[in-house]
Amino acid sequence: MAGNQFLMFEEEQRRIQEACDLLARAANAEAVLVIDKNGQEIARSGDTDDLDVTSLSSLFAGNVAATGGIAKLLAEKEFSGQFHEGEKTNVHISLVAQRAILVVLFDQRSSLGLVRLRVKKASEELTRIFEAIVRKMNQGSAQTQVFSEITDDDIDNLFSE
Repeated sequence: MAGNQFLMFEEEQRRIQEACDLLARAANAEAVLVIDKNGQEIARSGDTDDLDVTSLSSLFAGNVAATGGIAKLLAEKEFSGQFHEGEKTNVHISLVAQRAILVVLFDQRSSLGLVRLRVKKASEELTRIFEAIVRKMNQGSAQTQVFSEITDDDIDNLFSE
């Protein structure tokens, strides 16, 4: 992965979505979000229709960044997991492969223990997927190389003819 840039491939996107769907069912979660560290949604599952996923994603990313700052001040490498308990909704947040944030929203129909157990398994699968993405990015697929060689002038010429 080059810097904070993240290139998603169709196969890995499908696998991330499947892992997200499985986690939502297995943890009996209200919703599951996978977002990048910049707050961009990668996948979602569960009952997200009434959620402002864009705003939540940005706020969760900010929360993880702030927690990273706290960890540094306390001479910790990181705090890989967080839990927030609410009256109706609980939130479990964890880092996956230092590349993504996994958020599980759950209520009294589930438990923190069950969520942590299922998140551990899902995180292992997501880590394998993100590692596959990094390998593909490092290999520099032909498609990526072709698009990186296209200039703004090339695009202007294409549409002006």
